Amino acid sequence: MISDLRYRFLLVLIVLVYVAGMFVTLFEPDSAQFAVMAMRMVQENDFLNLIKGGSQYLDKPHLHFWLSAFSFKLFGFYEWAYRLPAILVTLLGAYSCFGLGTLLYNRDTGRLAALIFMTAQTIVLSVIDVRTDAALTAFTILAIWQFTSYIEKGSLASICIGAVAAGLAFSSKGQIALFVIGSALICHLAYTHKWQRVLSYKVLVGLGFFAMAIAPMLYAYYHQFDMHPEKVIRGTTGHSGIRFIFLEQSLERSGGAMGKTSSDYFFFFHTFLWVFIPWTIPAVVAVGSRVKALFKLRFAYHPQYEFMTLGTIAIFFLVASFSQFKLPHYLNIVIPLFAVLTASYIIDLVKVDNKKILTIFLGAQYFVLSVVFTAVLFICFYVFEFQSLLAWGLLIVLCGIIVYFCLKREARFLRVITLSVYSSLLLNSVMNLHFYPNLLLYQAGSSMAEVVADENIPVDRIYRISDFNTWALDFYNRQRVKHTSLKNVQEKKDIWLYVNDKDLRRVQDAGLDWDQQFIENDYNISMLTMGFLNPSTRKRNLKKMHLIHLR
Repeated sequence: MISDLRYRFLLVLIVLVYVAGMFVTLFEPDSAQFAVMAMRMVQENDFLNLIKGGSQYLDKPHLHFWLSAFSFKLFGFYEWAYRLPAILVTLLGAYSCFGLGTLLYNRDTGRLAALIFMTAQTIVLSVIDVRTDAALTAFTILAIWQFTSYIEKGSLASICIGAVAAGLAFSSKGQIALFVIGSALICHLAYTHKWQRVLSYKVLVGLGFFAMAIAPMLYAYYHQFDMHPEKVIRGTTGHSGIRFIFLEQSLERSGGAMGKTSSDYFFFFHTFLWVFIPWTIPAVVAVGSRVKALFKLRFAYHPQYEFMTLGTIAIFFLVASFSQFKLPHYLNIVIPLFAVLTASYIIDLVKVDNKKILTIFLGAQYFVLSVVFTAVLFICFYVFEFQSLLAWGLLIVLCGIIVYFCLKREARFLRVITLSVYSSLLLNSVMNLHFYPNLLLYQAGSSMAEVVADENIPVDRIYRISDFNTWALDFYNRQRVKHTSLKNVQEKKDIWLYVNDKDLRRVQDAGLDWDQQFIENDYNISMLTMGFLNPSTRKRNLKKMHLIHLR
C-alpha cells in the first residue's frame, strides 16, 4: 500500500492547509455568533448560561461553547483560538476513522479512511467555518469505534471510552449524536449476531460513564432554564432545558418548528455530491457495490463485509430526508462512515488487482482534478485576481507537485489516492489563503472593526437601532454592539451609530446630524451569486454599512 513516508507527507500537507485557515477572519453568521457567545462566557465568568445577543439561547448544547471559551481563556480572543478546538477534535476524528477502519477491516483501510475523512470538502470547511459539527462528528465516530471494539472484544475500557465520547457528542449537538451512534450499533449487532454483549454488567458501567459525561451539560441547562421557568424563549415561557435536550430538540427541526429550509427529499443525495469531493465517485461506486454484495449474500454474515457503515448511512438518509430543516453540514456526522466504506472498497480493489475499476477511478480523479484546477483558475484570475508574487509562487509550486505525480509512473491505486488528496489540497489552499481573505473584505462587521481600532473609537459608545446581526463587529470589538431606539438616540450625545442604508435615512429624517462617517461594503458571504463573483457586476450586488458619530 501507500508508503509511510508519502502517507506522513500528505498528512502534514493537510494539517498545513488546516492551519492556514486558522487565521482567516471569522465568518458570519454562525462562526462569529458562536465565537461571541463563547467570548461572553469568559468576559463575564459565566459558563452555565448560553446567551445569544442578550437573549436566552435554547437551541444547541454547551460543549462547543465551552471548548471555545477554554481556548479563549488560554490564548485570548483571536480567530485562531476559536478554531483550534475544531482542528484538534477533527484530528481525533481522523484517528477514530483509522481505528474503526482497522477494527472492521485492516490497517490499510484504516489509514486510507483517515486520509479520506480529512480531505472531504465538508470536513475541511468545518475547521474554518466552525460550528458545532466538528465536535459532534469527532466524538460520534470515536464512540462508534469504541463501542464496536467492545462488541468485538468485550473490553471494559472500550465501552467506558465509548460512553464518554457518546456523552460528549450528545453535549455537542443533542439527540442526533445518539441516533447515529445507536443506528450504527444496532446495524452491527444485527449483522454479527453478538447480542450477548448487550447483556453484560459492562453495559451498566458504560451507562454510568455516559451519565457522568452529560452531567455538566444537564446541570447547566437546569440552572439556566428549569430553575427559571419565567424566562422567555421564542415568545413563550415555562421551558425546561432538560426536557428540551432529551425530547424536543430534534422534533423542532424535523417537524419544522425551527422553520423550513427545503422540501426536497433528495436534498442530501445531491448535496453529498459536493460535500464529499474529491472522493464522491469512489464513494458512490462503493455504496452500490456493497449493496449489491449484501443482497447477493441475502444479508447473511460474511467476515469480509460489515453492515455498520452502509446501514447507518441508509438510516440517516432515510430519516434526515423527511426533515423540514435541512442544511449541507448536517451530513458531516456520517462522513466518517462514508470514509471507512469508501476506503474498504478501494483496498479490496487493490487486493484483487481490479485494473478495470481502478483505471476508471483514475480517469474520474483526473476529471475531478481538472474541475478543481479550472475552479482555481477562475478564482485566482477572475473572481479575485492574484496581487502578490508569493501567491503566484505557492500556486506554481503546488501545481508543479501535482503535475509530477500526474506524470509519475506508479500503481493505479497510488495515483488515485495521491491525486485525490492533491485535488483537495489545491482547492482548499487557494480557498484558505486567497479566496476567503478576499471574500471577507466584503463582510462589513469585521471590516468596520478595523476602522474602530484604527480610529480609536470607544467600543462602549457604539449603538445600533435595528435588529440586524453584528456578530463580526462584536467579536473584533471584543464587545457587543448595544441596541437602542431612535428616540433614545436623540437624547444621547457623543455616540456612534452602526447603521445600514435604511437606518441612515431614518436618522436623517429624525433631523439628526453627524460629523464623522465611515462606510464599508457589505455582502452576505454565505450566499454567493454569479453577480457578486463577477468583478464587473460586483458593485451593484453590494450594500453599505455606516458608522456615524452623533455630536
